[in-house]
Amino acid sequence: MQNIAQKLRKWYSPDFHSINRGNMEEFVSYVIKNLVDTPDEVKINIFDGSKSSVVEIRVHDDDVAKLVGKQGRTIKALRQIAMTVAARLGRKVRLEIVQ
Repeated sequence: MQNIAQKLRKWYSPDFHSINRGNMEEFVSYVIKNLVDTPDEVKINIFDGSKSSVVEIRVHDDDVAKLVGKQGRTIKALRQIAMTVAARLGRKVRLEIVQ
């Protein structure tokens, strides 16, 4: 299994002009599945716009608290990683937890 840094490098590949949907979905899914108790119920939907993307994250109800973390620290960190990579590509990304 690849570690998170390798997945992040794959997601941020300079040879494409927009965020690669498959790589982004794979990276976000990989990180979240390693945080929750029921990884089989993790669903990722990506909606692309002209300059931004919205990543909807669905997890089991019992896993929402783990994904958010204490005082929202975990989801803030995930959002920061996604926004940093997207900013280098001139795009915006928003991660949203959908129940």
